[in-house]
Amino acid sequence: MAETINTENEGDDLQSQMEEVEALSSIYGDEWCVIDEASRIFCIKISNDAQDAKLTACLQIILPPDYPSAAPPIYQINAAWLRGSERVRLANSLEDLYLGHAGESILYMWVEKIREFLLEKAQDSEAVTQSKKVTLTAEEEEDDEDEEDMPDLGGLTLSVEDAQHFLQHENDEVAPPIKHGSCITDRRSTFQPHLAPVVTPRQVKATLERLYDNKKIASATHNIYAYRIYCEDKHSFLQDCEDDGETAAGGRLLHLLQILDVRNVLVVVSRWYGGILLGPDRFKHINNCARSILVEEGYTASSEDIAKSAGKAKRLKGKKTK
Repeated sequence: MAETINTENEGDDLQSQMEEVEALSSIYGDEWCVIDEASRIFCIKISNDAQDAKLTACLQIILPPDYPSAAPPIYQINAAWLRGSERVRLANSLEDLYLGHAGESILYMWVEKIREFLLEKAQDSEAVTQSKKVTLTAEEEEDDEDEEDMPDLGGLTLSVEDAQHFLQHENDEVAPPIKHGSCITDRRSTFQPHLAPVVTPRQVKATLERLYDNKKIASATHNIYAYRIYCEDKHSFLQDCEDDGETAAGGRLLHLLQILDVRNVLVVVSRWYGGILLGPDRFKHINNCARSILVEEGYTASSEDIAKSAGKAKRLKGKKTK
């Protein structure tokens, strides 16, 4: 019996690894590199994406058979500037992330943690450089303080009361606006993403019905979809997916939404089959379509945007503490 359980766990772990690798390949593009797929060895180049004081690190990863259920990835960080106490501090932060999310896919969080570390390092170097320059005049400092007092509205979310009011006064059977993304064509198969903001399952249903009213979309060989809705009062997610005949595609699409931590959105990817089997490439195209429209509609940022926004926040914080 024990051997059966272990075999099942290994199968689940391998499936999780495949989905995670596909999602990371979609998210990071050329930065993600497969060293040895059979041995589950991968590498990603990470940078702070700043024009000045650019720092990079290379994260090499080996995925053991029992990752993510029972073991962390085996990793090595290659960076000439990373030494001594800084290397220990970064290693501890990665370990803390793993312990806080044991049993989960952790690589995306690790990569972004390292990128955050690079940004902090670059900002510290910039602060040292700035301290050697002439300080701001009193008038300039006043202007800066005024900017610091401006509230950042970008991260505001609906309160429970606002959400309840919205749900009470909006007809959630009416389909929300639908955005259509650019097509990807490979060997006569065409993939196109569609996206809609949703806050209830009824909106999901209404959106799908509206999409299927379009004869072209209804004629697609597969309409794969996944959605995630954040329940403010329960602090949990309502989520689901559909393969529509493309086995395992819905689960992989939902996994991408989870890794990107997007919420209150439905993503549908239509595939028109062209008569030539694409193998695993079809999953890559589905994820790339979904990733592209999520970025276009502002549900997630590109790696460069993430780094720039984090760098700006760091600079503002540095000014305020002076």
